[in-house]
Parts: sequence; structure tokens; C-alpha cells
Amino acid sequence: MNKIIEYFERPNVGTAVRYLFYASLVLLLILEFLVEKHPYFPWAGFPAFNAVYGFLSCAIIIAVSKLLGKFWLQKGEDYYD
Repeated sequence: MNKIIEYFERPNVGTAVRYLFYASLVLLLILEFLVEKHPYFPWAGFPAFNAVYGFLSCAIIIAVSKLLGKFWLQKGEDYYD
């Protein structure tokens, strides 16, 4: 397992993996326009709707979690005194 971690810690490998990731995102974006969709709702037929919907959903989940942590879980500095 350490050899795998050491391999990915090399600067050249990290850059190559990053470019491979970016290339896969571009490929998926191109395929978005080439694949025929059969949306159930009209707005689901817009290009990149699923990506935007997923990003916004994730951002909302993070924001709500941070607010819950701030106001519900976090205690004052003198809570245990």
C-alpha cells in the first residue's frame, strides 16, 4: 500500500492524473450533447442539467450541514465550566 501512495505523491504523476481527470470531464461534456436523452421532466432535457443539479444539491447540503454544526452542535467556550 505504501508503494501506491508513494507513486501518487510524485509531482509528475499527480499532474498526469489531474489532466486525465480534466480530459474525462471534457469527454463527458461532449457526450452530453451527442447522447439522446429521454427526460421525464422538461427541464431535465437542458444540457448539463444533471451536473448543475448535482453541484447545487451538494453545495446546499454542505451549507445546511455547516449551519447545523454552528447552531446545534457547537457549544460555547465556557460550556464545561
